[in-house]
Amino acid sequence: MSNSKEAKARAEASFKRKQEKAREGAMAWAEYEAQHRGVDQKIARLRALRLAKEAAEAAAEGQQSTTKLRRTSGPAVKPDREKSCV
Repeated sequence: MSNSKEAKARAEASFKRKQEKAREGAMAWAEYEAQHRGVDQKIARLRALRLAKEAAEAAAEGQQSTTKLRRTSGPAVKPDREKSCV
């Protein structure tokens, strides 16, 4: 009789340990996923900031190059056309 009680107690203890390990594993996995989501969100935010900065720089550079082209080519072209028409 005591043998079966001891076996039952060991089985229950083993079962409880397995349940606890499974619970801890699930919690660890949830923490890992939460951390991974946080990293992904940070990467997405930084990527968006970088792309916005690059777009702003490209737009500013485009405006500067357009302004320079207008200043240099604008007045020089008009007198040449007038001379050829006369």
